[in-house]
Amino acid sequence: MSHKIFCLLGKSSTGKDNIFSILIADPQLSLRRLVTYTTRPIRTGEEEGREYHFVSEEEYRRLENAGLVVEERAYHTVYGLWRYFTVADENIDLTESSCLTVGTLESFTALREYCRKNSGRPGFGAGEKTVVPLYIEVADGERLKRAYLREEQQEEPKYVELCRRFVADTADFAPEKLAAAGITDRDTFENPDGRLDECIRALKKRIGEMEEGA
Repeated sequence: MSHKIFCLLGKSSTGKDNIFSILIADPQLSLRRLVTYTTRPIRTGEEEGREYHFVSEEEYRRLENAGLVVEERAYHTVYGLWRYFTVADENIDLTESSCLTVGTLESFTALREYCRKNSGRPGFGAGEKTVVPLYIEVADGERLKRAYLREEQQEEPKYVELCRRFVADTADFAPEKLAAAGITDRDTFENPDGRLDECIRALKKRIGEMEEGA
């Protein structure tokens, strides 16, 4: 079996976090959680070490100065600078099992490049081919409804930031950028309302195929 780092990608409110929770809990898959880091405030319902490691800007600087930041994305939001980043900690090791993480196109390509550079090192598998995209897609209208409902449940809803991110996703996941990252129809999985089970089955099939080297 060829162990991989599977990256769940997609625009906001496509259900990535929910899908992540289902896949990571499936005993048949035996995927290990690769938790990324962020400096944004924790949201209602989130837990430290589950969705993200929530750290301060000072901690980000410490990790960066130590050379441990694999990739990072900085967003100038209406609430200040929010960073999302991956750290070269003990989780990036494929010796015993595959990993699952949630990210963006930028984090996916940066992680793929990191593994390419470390190809041949114990625990890094087959270089850039170790990192596999799982792109989740939802129609924009449905996605906007989900985003609003989620934000409405927060103690302090950030509707302006919701709108900023929704618009930014159009550019961040433009068709030409998906193509440049090598993401094809085979890597794309639709997750419309009422069909989550179908999406999960398709993802599990893809994960199994990639681990078997298909």
